[in-house]
Amino acid sequence: MADQQAQPDRELGPVLVVIPTYNERDNIGKIVKRLHAALPKVHALVVDDGSPDGTGELADEMAAADDRVHVMHRTEKAGLGAAYVAGFKWALEHGYGVVVEMDADGSHAPEDLPRLLDALRDSHLVLGSRYVPGGSTVNWPWHRQLISRGGNVFSQVALGTSVKDITGGYRAFRSEVLRRLKLDTVASQGYCFQIDLAWRAIELGYRVVEVPITFTERELGESKMSGNIVREALLRVTKWGLRRRYTQLRDLFAPKPKTGANR
Repeated sequence: MADQQAQPDRELGPVLVVIPTYNERDNIGKIVKRLHAALPKVHALVVDDGSPDGTGELADEMAAADDRVHVMHRTEKAGLGAAYVAGFKWALEHGYGVVVEMDADGSHAPEDLPRLLDALRDSHLVLGSRYVPGGSTVNWPWHRQLISRGGNVFSQVALGTSVKDITGGYRAFRSEVLRRLKLDTVASQGYCFQIDLAWRAIELGYRVVEVPITFTERELGESKMSGNIVREALLRVTKWGLRRRYTQLRDLFAPKPKTGANR
């Protein structure tokens, strides 16, 4: 790890929840309503990738009626990672102290967010975890569970991390962490995007903790998961793991500095 960070301050500052959308008109109103019922002071940023079903237009109506709701319109579907990076940059430009990732489809319960934010008072990044004690999944088909669990086990082994759910997309960052993650260099998507950002934070020495959540499969709309996303994660995590092993071996066999000086 690069440099161990100081213990975080307990003060969090204003919170922004970034919610990427593509064809989520049936879900976005419900999820924002639940969010504000759980945490009335939290703001939401809907990042819409030009949804043809009118999600962006509905989000605009919500923003016009509620100053806690903001909307970013993107002209094309460029992927989850790009949408989050755009939302993160907007959050940093507007002075939010905490930035949260949350899906629009209801799979991430807004009612769990207070526990994530409470854990963030003594950490830098909090991951909502399906695979720590107390975490669970609901209505998930077996093949999705297999892919998810397999991806997490593979990441643990390849990267040498103890994080149980590094692929999960429900998480809360302190803004100081995002400022140091070099967001302009992030090209990963889907599962891999989540692994990428968590791994960068771990390598920088930030305190990362997991809080159990219940993940519920969406009831409306279609999943954005694809085979390409899984393949990308396998390739990139393998690359990062090999780089980590190389660095460990290089440091192990590097010449040790001489102690003392010749007289």
